[in-house]
Amino acid sequence: MLRGMLVNIGIFTDTYYPQVSGVATSIKTLREQLESRGHNVYIFTTTDPNVEPSQYERNIYRFTSIPFISFTDRRIAVRGLFRAYQVAKELGLDIVHTQTEFSMGWIGKFVAKNLKIPCIHTYHTMYEDYLHYVAKGKLLRPYHVKQMSRTFCYHMNGIVAPSERVSNTLERYGIKSPISIIPTGVDVAKFRTKSELDLRSYYNISKGTPLLLTLSRLAYEKNIDRLIAVMPTVLQRIQTAKLMIVGDGPAMQSLKLQTKELGLENKIIFAGEIDNDKVAAYYQMADLFVSTSVSESQGLTYIEALASGVRVVATHSPYTDELLEDTDFGCTFSNNDELVEVICKYLKRRKIKISPEKLAAKRASVSADNFGERILKFYKDCQEAYDKQKETSHTGEIG
Repeated sequence: MLRGMLVNIGIFTDTYYPQVSGVATSIKTLREQLESRGHNVYIFTTTDPNVEPSQYERNIYRFTSIPFISFTDRRIAVRGLFRAYQVAKELGLDIVHTQTEFSMGWIGKFVAKNLKIPCIHTYHTMYEDYLHYVAKGKLLRPYHVKQMSRTFCYHMNGIVAPSERVSNTLERYGIKSPISIIPTGVDVAKFRTKSELDLRSYYNISKGTPLLLTLSRLAYEKNIDRLIAVMPTVLQRIQTAKLMIVGDGPAMQSLKLQTKELGLENKIIFAGEIDNDKVAAYYQMADLFVSTSVSESQGLTYIEALASGVRVVATHSPYTDELLEDTDFGCTFSNNDELVEVICKYLKRRKIKISPEKLAAKRASVSADNFGERILKFYKDCQEAYDKQKETSHTGEIG
């Protein structure tokens, strides 16, 4: 169905707008890229308390859900298996692309098997980084994550790994399905275009003030407390520096309390959750983007910052080491001393911008357009492999 024809693609996910997360952003980007190339994209997802049941949403089908245990701002579907199959059959889906290993993911697998179409999966979340959320890490172990992942990915026609770290993890789990490393891209034009918002004036930050930015869901695994903890040392060397923390989440009050205990209320600004159409302006107002997270599967905020022309300092990992191999874009750190050193280094040279030639090449490599092209090629490869396997099967039924 992918040989030069328009395709009907069903995306099955537990997370979608108006929820705020890297997964929701990745799916939104994927949908936009596929539709811009003329394909039809249908979202099968959970109900959301912020979306009225009567509200019209183009090509979106929501299924009854409840808050997910230990992640109460996330949802899990409790029914809809046969309804999803009927809807998918009427839509004439050509391919299923699951984005979760839980409820809607299993529904997607069921739909693909019964419609006899390929099922592709994107493995977004490094669950071993989140085990402490469930019974404080006493109930689930890494072994359970491995077994859950192997069970879900069994008979997948292809798996998208957003980074080398994810790919290596899946291979360590013993998953045999074809894996392709395809990082989610960003709308480069959105971040390249200079925003008209004067956020420095809005927050009463002078133009010459060295400004650090971290932007994410304020969850404990993001380790933002580590960045706050080194701020007194940074301020000993660059007295006028400030830190802006953008986002909301369960760690918000703990981070505010830490800020108060360190006497940094006039140096750290909590901006809260912001509108998606203002995100680029926040990157552009900063001199340096910093992430102390150790749980990122790909780190969309890193490439959003780079697309905005802002250098990045991030925790050492195979993904970030590759992304920031050229120190003109930033660098990684392994401990708090290194974190302080690189923050001060880049703040002191904040007036020296990234080389325009290098920046143009980096933007091209992380663009949503590049992401869309690579995903479609992977769809095609998986479809061809599926068809070939189907031809050699006695029953014609696969997975």
